[in-house]
Amino acid sequence: MTFTRIVLSGAIAALIAAPAMADEWRGWNIHPEDYPNSIALETFAKEVADKTEGRITPAVYHNAVLGDQPDAIEQVRNGGLDFANFNMGPMGQIVPATNVLSLPFIFRDVDQMHTVMDGEIGQRFSDALAAEGLVALSWFDSGSRSFYNTKKPIETPADVEGMKFRVMNNDLYVNMVDQLGGNATPMAYGEVYQSLKTGVIDGAENNYPSYDSSNHFEVAKYYSITNHLIIPECLCVSTATWDGLSDADKDIVKAAAVAAAQEQRTLWAEREKVSRAKVEAAGVEINEVADPKAFQDAMGPVYEGFIKANPDLEVLITDIQSTN
Repeated sequence: MTFTRIVLSGAIAALIAAPAMADEWRGWNIHPEDYPNSIALETFAKEVADKTEGRITPAVYHNAVLGDQPDAIEQVRNGGLDFANFNMGPMGQIVPATNVLSLPFIFRDVDQMHTVMDGEIGQRFSDALAAEGLVALSWFDSGSRSFYNTKKPIETPADVEGMKFRVMNNDLYVNMVDQLGGNATPMAYGEVYQSLKTGVIDGAENNYPSYDSSNHFEVAKYYSITNHLIIPECLCVSTATWDGLSDADKDIVKAAAVAAAQEQRTLWAEREKVSRAKVEAAGVEINEVADPKAFQDAMGPVYEGFIKANPDLEVLITDIQSTN
């Protein structure tokens, strides 16, 4: 055997013996590391790495260190990021069908939202996302959102009149506050604390864990339970990344995502209780709105305007509201 053949044989043997190069995935997350979503994403990453025997090694980057959500959405869509946990609120500008999930009081409660999103209707949303470069593998919880402010308890829609509320960047949220007589101010999440503190805005709306982890409770001491928005979040994978997987690895990733969603929902329910207890201990005044129907009835023009602009989505609204 010549020297060249010996060298080539040795190189081929080394390649055969060497493990396949790992596919290193980068994942985006807006939340801090101890948040329910973050813990579930880390579980997802570990499960995928373990079950693929290291062929795929996902890494989660928390605290939005890879950019804000609009930037991250674009990065996942173009394959610059492999996976992420996205709230559906800001997704409507890219995938119009997901605006249905931002309609006030579209879900009766969190349990109904789970039933809807885990079933055939949830698959419709996943299909719509996939057409825009995002594959929703499972649905996370983000609880229900209520109003909080620096001035007074909110008991009726009239109490919102004239108050300035931060909302996420979506016309539906602006219209929601407008119909209650308030002034909606779309604003980046990171600007809310200082804006509350300085009086640029009077209030905002969110769930207990976010109200707690953002420290907004320190400057906005009135939390009024309206439960006006119940917006699911996705564990989404880039379509480019997904299409590059074998069928076997797709099954592994999908199963890990579903398991992560179940863990996140359990952790979320626990975190809501802890966060409520924490803000109450800090002196926050919490009131449950006695007549939520008054708030729901005020949303009639929001629905009418939405259906007029999106007649093809009326059936989807009806299907959600009729799901038990």
